[in-house]
Amino acid sequence: MDMILQTNPGSSYRAHQTEIDEAVARVLKSGWYVLGAEVEAFESEFAEFVGVEHAVGVASGTDGIELILRSLGMGRGDVVITVSHTAVATVAGVELAEVTPVLMDIDAKTFNLDVDRLEATIQQVQADPELGTLKGIMPVHLYGRPVDMPALMEIADRYDLLVIEDCSQAHGATVGGRVTGSWGHAAAYSLYPTKNLGAIGDAGVAVTGDAALAAEMKSLRQYGWKERYISAEPGMNSRLDPLQAAILRVKLRHLAQENSRRAEIAQMYREGIDREAFVHPTVPENATHVYHQYVLRTTQRDAFRAFLKERGVGTLVHYPAPVHLQPAYCDRLSIGAGGMVATEKIAPEIVSLPIYPHLTDAEVERVCDTIAAWTASIAA
Repeated sequence: MDMILQTNPGSSYRAHQTEIDEAVARVLKSGWYVLGAEVEAFESEFAEFVGVEHAVGVASGTDGIELILRSLGMGRGDVVITVSHTAVATVAGVELAEVTPVLMDIDAKTFNLDVDRLEATIQQVQADPELGTLKGIMPVHLYGRPVDMPALMEIADRYDLLVIEDCSQAHGATVGGRVTGSWGHAAAYSLYPTKNLGAIGDAGVAVTGDAALAAEMKSLRQYGWKERYISAEPGMNSRLDPLQAAILRVKLRHLAQENSRRAEIAQMYREGIDREAFVHPTVPENATHVYHQYVLRTTQRDAFRAFLKERGVGTLVHYPAPVHLQPAYCDRLSIGAGGMVATEKIAPEIVSLPIYPHLTDAEVERVCDTIAAWTASIAA
């Protein structure tokens, strides 16, 4: 019996192989292999998808975070509030810009930044001048579920703070009809192969409604050039290449449909997996979840994963250790108001089930049946 993988980026290529092969051939024949018209076309199409004026193609989501912060004028002595329960790339991007991250707890039901604790964390940071000057908040729309952006923006506006969204797991998610990435001053997206919108290799994109900010990011992504070979300021090399842009343009055309398929799979899991044996993701109100991951909670995670693996069902853990407990970061980053109670509670319990648009109904049913066998075995 074939293994059901937790994620399968190769299936995305196979589903769109003819279109992707044609797009790649178009770029190869063009003779233009860095930036250029193909990247500009993707930037325009992605900006329209998000509902903002500008998109800037970059080499990774991590670079997108760094470029946004640097382009906003942030650096050493500045502080941004974000979460510890996230891919380490979020915090890495902040520190690459020489900005100090302050990490705060999540809401255990949503896995997202606990907006109810945000104001207390802001006040805590502002009361400690040794930390630096608080400049912004970086919400992470984790697993495809959007943060409560209306509430977060109200607090940010009250304290005159910039909002930079990490949308790397929420391509196309919405809050109140607005796409994630269009709420804050800017947003960064990873386009890693396993994302809802994934390249065939590393890639990223940053978006904003601010023309001057977009222009600064385009300069910094290419050595600080405003004219070729003349660096107006120190920059970096973080360019989205035309091959990836062409592939992403193909996949962007299918993203809404594939997000809908993810929601269908999530509903099958919700209906087919015992709701007493596991804690399921909650369904947001007035928002759309795009199910980059379908994450269950169980106090017997390791045994559960081993049982599924033996029966050909793959799982992953996103993420096994929160950032503030990882060797590179522990004991040196400040923690927000109320500590990390929810973050540390869920860390040993979370497990991500197989979910990608090209899973068949039969495969989803097999996952559900295997989990039902697990619940029956522990009940016995």
